[in-house]
Amino acid sequence: MFAAYAARIDRDHPLDGLVLGERPAPAARDGWTTVTVKAASLNHHDLWTLRGVGLPVDKLPMILGCDAAGIDPEGNEVVLHSVIGQSGHGVGPREPRSLLTEHYQGTFAEQVTVPTWNVLPKPKELSFAEAACLPTAWLTAYRMLFTNAGVRPGDTVLVQGAGGGVATAAIVLGKAAGLRMYATSRDAAKRARAVELGAEEAYEPGARLPRRVDAVIETVGAATWSHSVKCLRPGGTLVISGATSGDRPAHAELTRIFFLELKVVGSTMGSKDELEDLLSFCAATGVRPVIDEVLPLDRAREGFERMASGDLFGKIVLTP
Repeated sequence: MFAAYAARIDRDHPLDGLVLGERPAPAARDGWTTVTVKAASLNHHDLWTLRGVGLPVDKLPMILGCDAAGIDPEGNEVVLHSVIGQSGHGVGPREPRSLLTEHYQGTFAEQVTVPTWNVLPKPKELSFAEAACLPTAWLTAYRMLFTNAGVRPGDTVLVQGAGGGVATAAIVLGKAAGLRMYATSRDAAKRARAVELGAEEAYEPGARLPRRVDAVIETVGAATWSHSVKCLRPGGTLVISGATSGDRPAHAELTRIFFLELKVVGSTMGSKDELEDLLSFCAATGVRPVIDEVLPLDRAREGFERMASGDLFGKIVLTP
């Protein structure tokens, strides 16, 4: 079957390890379900995988892709939960959790097999492309906002780095839930787009906000960390799920964190129950993932190049 896969690891030039070509179809195994992929979406995790983060060399070649929607063997339209080993279903209770592409082959292929426990019904209101955007970036944003930030309707939230998948999802979800959303971006067009999607206002990175916020959604890391901390009200919460600009900020702002009793909460992906809630939320409210572009799988390299350059707003979807 045709697939996009990591053939080797290159930390400095990750796309040099990306290959588009034939790979073996997944073998049947007890307790697992093979899904025919109709749509799969790109995540920064796929670039990190090509750099060798979370992917042991002995697992190469590895089909990339965490997210997918498709059709199961009974003809049902389904969405995949990307976290394997979270419950023990299909792999046993002692296996630590991992994402697809870390130990098990991913979704950028004609077929993918996952533990049956990880297969959820796709709401009829969502297209395959829309549903394929939810299990990583949108689920991460959902958990950051509604599980870890501790915000409620009427609260104010700053989203750093508008344009990325998680940041875009946070703006849309927060607006739909009655939160007052601010955003930042270096790019004027992305700031304008963030406002169109529901941000009350969008600013250049480091700008002074009209008021301190109740929570910050942080995925950028070192470049925005100090600003994120300074924007919080006393007792506010900074939720971080990524560090695309690096994980060692020059100014950690420790004094401000303890003096103002700020909370810093790490957040990774989300649970199967949260994904079910997210799917229901989108179906019931009309909220839909922001899709930048849909590409056929044989043009996956173009999608990777755009994501690596930051030249996108929302998700890139691949269709086998």
